[in-house]
Amino acid sequence: MAENTQHGSSGNAADRNLALELVRVTEAAAIAGGHWVGAGDKNSADGAAVDAMRSFLSTVDFNGTVVIGEGEKDEAPMLFNGEQVGDGRGPASDVAVDPIDGTRLTALGMNNALAVIAVADGGSMFDPSAVFYMDKLVVGPEAADMVDLRLPVKQNIHLVAKAKGVKPNQVTVCVLDRPRHQGLVEEIRATGARTRMILDGDVAGAIAACREGTGVDIMMGIGGTPEGIVTACAVKATGGVIQGRLAPTDEAEREKAAAAGLDVDRILTTDELVTSDNCFFAATGITDGDLLRGVRYRGRTITTQSIVMRSRSGTVRMVEAEHLAKKWEKYERHQK
Repeated sequence: MAENTQHGSSGNAADRNLALELVRVTEAAAIAGGHWVGAGDKNSADGAAVDAMRSFLSTVDFNGTVVIGEGEKDEAPMLFNGEQVGDGRGPASDVAVDPIDGTRLTALGMNNALAVIAVADGGSMFDPSAVFYMDKLVVGPEAADMVDLRLPVKQNIHLVAKAKGVKPNQVTVCVLDRPRHQGLVEEIRATGARTRMILDGDVAGAIAACREGTGVDIMMGIGGTPEGIVTACAVKATGGVIQGRLAPTDEAEREKAAAAGLDVDRILTTDELVTSDNCFFAATGITDGDLLRGVRYRGRTITTQSIVMRSRSGTVRMVEAEHLAKKWEKYERHQK
C-alpha cells in the first residue's frame, strides 16, 4: 500500500512505503508498553516497549542509524545512539526513537503517552547532544508565518488568535507542568488565553497544536531538545512550524554548546532542526490523549490508533488497527 503521489522514490531518499512500515514498529511498542499502563513501573513499561520496537525495526527495509535513542538518561542497552537498525538496505537514514514518550504517564495511567519514531535522510537531523533542553514554540499552518519565539508571549497569542479568527480567550496553550514555567503560565493567563498543563509527553502536545480538533492551538515552554527534533519531522507534514532556542541548564552545558559551535541565543527553525524534506513520523497511542486513543485490550483482540506522516507528500494518515491478541502473548505483563 504505497502513497499515490507525484513524488516518486529517489535513489537518495527513503522509500515512501516506509511510512506504513514504521506504523508496525510503533504499534508493537505501544502494545508491549500498554500492558504496563497504570502498573506503577515505568522502567518495565519502557523495557517492554524497547524490546518490541527493536524487534520490529530489524524487519524494516531500510538502512537506519539511531541518532536520537534511549540514551544515557535511560541507561539503555538497546536503541542507543549509533545503533544500526533496519535490514541495512537502501540509502542511509537518521532515526529518532522514543518507544514510550511519557513513561511516567504510562506508569500512572495518565493521558498522552505515545510510542514514537521519526526517520529522515542521513545526516539531516540536528545533533542534540550538547544541550538537552530547548525553549519551543509550535503552531499549526494558520499562524506558521506570523509567530516568532523572540516576541513576547502576549503578542504571539494575539497573532495566533488573529490567524484563527478567534479571541485570545479562545486560544489554548499546551505547557509542560514544571516549576520553571510558572512565569510563562502567568503571562499566558494574563492575556485571557487558557492553558492545558501536561505532566509529560510534549511530542503529543506539540503535534496536537498543529492539528485541527485537538483543542490545542499553541505549545510553548522548555522541553527536551531530542523531542523537538522528533516534533520537527512531524510538523513538516502538517504545514505548521516549530521554533526552538537551546536552553542550557548550567554554565557547563553552555560551555559544551560553545565547544560544539552552537549559538544558544539563535532561533532554530523547523528546517534547521531537520534539514531533509523527506521525513517520516509515526506514533501510536499508549494511553488516551489529545492526539490519539490508547491501546485497547479486548479478549481476543487488541486495537490501536496511530498517526503516520510524510513531509515530502504532505500526507497525514490515521491508522486504526485490530490485532489478534494471541500473536502478541510474548509481550504480555506477567505477575511477579
